[in-house]
Amino acid sequence: MANTKRSQAEFVGLMASLMAIVALALDALLPALDVIGRSIGTADPTENQLLIILFFLGLGSGPLIFGPVSDSLGRKPVVFIGFALFILASLLCVSATDLQTMVLGRILQGIGLSAPRTISIAMIRDSYSGDRMARIMSFVTVVFILVPVIAPASGKLIMDSYDWQAIFYAQVFCSLLVCLWFWRRQPETLAPVNRKPFKFNLFGQGFKELIKYRQTMIYTLISGFITGSFLVYLSTSQQIFERQYGLDESFPYIFAGLAITIGTATFMNGSLVMRFGMQRLITLSLITFFAVSLTYVLLFPSGVNPQVSILLTFFGLQFFAIGFLFGNLRAMAMEPVGHIAGIAAALTGFLSTLMAVPISTYIGQYVLGTALPLFIGFSICSFISILLLGVARSEDLKEWRLKLIRSKA
Repeated sequence: MANTKRSQAEFVGLMASLMAIVALALDALLPALDVIGRSIGTADPTENQLLIILFFLGLGSGPLIFGPVSDSLGRKPVVFIGFALFILASLLCVSATDLQTMVLGRILQGIGLSAPRTISIAMIRDSYSGDRMARIMSFVTVVFILVPVIAPASGKLIMDSYDWQAIFYAQVFCSLLVCLWFWRRQPETLAPVNRKPFKFNLFGQGFKELIKYRQTMIYTLISGFITGSFLVYLSTSQQIFERQYGLDESFPYIFAGLAITIGTATFMNGSLVMRFGMQRLITLSLITFFAVSLTYVLLFPSGVNPQVSILLTFFGLQFFAIGFLFGNLRAMAMEPVGHIAGIAAALTGFLSTLMAVPISTYIGQYVLGTALPLFIGFSICSFISILLLGVARSEDLKEWRLKLIRSKA
C-alpha cells in the first residue's frame, strides 16, 4: 500500500512538472515584458501582450499534431519531441531583435510545450476515470500552481542579476531536468493494443467522434470562455500593477499571492469533488465568478481604479472560484471520450484556446488606464458560461426523463 501511495505521489508530481514548464514559460517572463519590448523595438503595451497571448496560440494548436501521434506511437516519444522543439524555440527567442522574430519564437515555444501539457492530461485519463480522475487532476493542478507563485519573482531576480535572455536559459535548464525525470521514471500508459494507426484523416475522424458527445463540447466551450477571461489577466497583470498602480517591485509578490488563492481552491477541490461531485462545484464556482465580477462593475463603473487592496480582494475571490473550474471542466469534457483520450485532449485544448486567444486579445486592448474592462470581460464570459451550463443540465434532464419513461414501459 505504501508503495502504491509513493507511486501515485510521484505520478502526480511528474504530471504536474510536465504542465509546470508551461507556467514557467509564461509567468517568469511577465516582469520582463517592458524590458524585452524595448530590446526588440516596441514600447506599445498591447504589442507586449502578444508575447503572452500568442504563446497560447501555439499551446492550443500544437496538440492537433501531438494528440493523434501519441495515440499511434505512444505517449512518451511525443513528450521528447515537444521538449526538443521548445528548446530550439527558446534559442530563437534569445536571439530575437524584432517583434516578429520574438513572436515566432513564442508561438513555437507554445507548440513545443503543448506536447507535455496535452500528453500529461492523456496519461491521467489513461490511468484514471470519473471523480478519481478529477481528484488526480486537482492534485496535479495544485502542484502546477506552485510555479506561478515563484515564477515572476524568479524571473525578476534572474533579469536583475543577469539579463532577460537568462530567463529563457533557465527555462531550458528546467525543461531538461523534467525531461530526464520523465525518461527515467514514467512508464508508458498507452498499451500497444489500444494504439491506433496514424492516418492523415485521424483529426477529421476524431472531430466527428468528439462532436457526438454533447457533454464534451459544452464543457469545452465553457473552458474556452473561462480560459479567455483569465488569459486577459495574465497578459495585462504586469501593466495593471506596474503601470496603473506603480508597483514595479511588488508585482511578483502580488502575482504570487493571487496564484496561491487559485492553488488553495484547487487543493480543496481534490477532496470536495469526491463529496459533492464535479457538476455541483462547477455550478457554484461559475455563479460566484459571475457575481464577484458583476459586483465590481456595479461598484466602480466610472473606470477609476479603486485602492489596490480592494482590487486584490476582488481578484482573490474570483481566482478562488477559478481554482474549482480548471480541473473540473477539463475532467468533465474528457469523461465520455476515454477511448480517444489523445485526440480528445488535443481537440478540446485546441477549441478552448481558439476561443481564448481572440477573447483575450479583444478585451486586453481596452485595459490601458483602468482595470474595469477586465471585469466587464469576466462578467460576460462567466454569464455565457452559466447559460451553456444551463443548456447542458436541461439536456441531461430530458435524457433522464426519457430513460425513466422507457424503464416504466
